[in-house]
Amino acid sequence: MTQPTHSNDAGPSGGFLAEIKDAVTTRAALLVLGVLALQLAFITSYIGAFHHPRPSEIPIAVAAPAARVAEESAQQLGALPGKPLDPRAVADEATARAQVRNRDVDGALIVDPAGRADRLLVASGAGASLSQAVEEVVGTVWQGRGRPLVVTDVAPVAKGDARGLSSFYLVVGWCVGGYLCAAILAISAGARPANAARAVVRLGALLVYAVTAGLFGAVIAGPVLGALPGSLMALWGLGALVVFAVGAITLAFQGLAGVVGIGLAILLVVVFGNPSAGGAYPYPLLPPFWSTIGPALPPGAGTYAARSIAYFKGNGAGGPMGVLAVWAVLGSAVTLLCAVSRRGRAGAAVGSGLPDDAPSVPRLAATGDAEGTDAR
Repeated sequence: MTQPTHSNDAGPSGGFLAEIKDAVTTRAALLVLGVLALQLAFITSYIGAFHHPRPSEIPIAVAAPAARVAEESAQQLGALPGKPLDPRAVADEATARAQVRNRDVDGALIVDPAGRADRLLVASGAGASLSQAVEEVVGTVWQGRGRPLVVTDVAPVAKGDARGLSSFYLVVGWCVGGYLCAAILAISAGARPANAARAVVRLGALLVYAVTAGLFGAVIAGPVLGALPGSLMALWGLGALVVFAVGAITLAFQGLAGVVGIGLAILLVVVFGNPSAGGAYPYPLLPPFWSTIGPALPPGAGTYAARSIAYFKGNGAGGPMGVLAVWAVLGSAVTLLCAVSRRGRAGAAVGSGLPDDAPSVPRLAATGDAEGTDAR
């Protein structure tokens, strides 16, 4: 006779609360709380950085036919309440213009007592909001003096670069590609590489992606959309460096903290990096905290370098690219050190449901074991 088949599936024994406990693990609940904290940090950082932009010690050169006139004008601008400007007297107009184009200053005032008007040189390529702030502050002072002021933009933005924001958006796109590429490697093969050889493979794959993404981003922003002028090759190199640096940082955080490392990378690059990057509001318009950390983080370094390449013939790009190189080397080194310390224990893949310290199980091996068990 056919024996009745008894199901081993137990029905809900503890009610709805038990179902919740079974469906939502402690680890999942902690990760959700981490996401909530990241979201609140995102809101706080962006609103905190952008809600009240105010000029602070914007560097500006002052030139005049007589050194005494230049010094007096610089002193008058430097004594303004709140110190919106950081004026410095220079020898002549040629020096002042060169300092603007070299990104040593963000504007230049050319005083001509014998003429009918004075001139103000600005550079909207460094950020439209920054040039507008310089024009507003100096214009207010000169209006009080009853002296006409003629404004000249010596580094105007391209027609396709509204308010000079294309550099910022391009760098943000490169940053997103960097940490998403590193995150995908974690999803597919474990958050932590099993050994140094696999870490090298991941860094190599990231490098190939960075070179490709850097090229496509530069081509889209330059020849395709006409948003950014300047050297295509220089923008390509910058893009590759930005993508690789951010990806290496993400791999390093994953090596240190497993899956949580992806959130740490987002915290550094998105929550802290983007608001302080000087995109909508360059550094002299940001609160002190954001203007201080911005140049040291990849989005800020990338944005400054991109604007230098696009509008200032690369002047001032060396320092920011050095910052990106440091992040790239540091991220790669930490990734390799973490892999060596793992001694063959690969981290669980993201989404596997296993703890970070659980070793990854090769899919074919697991399938083979299952087939062998069925055969037995």
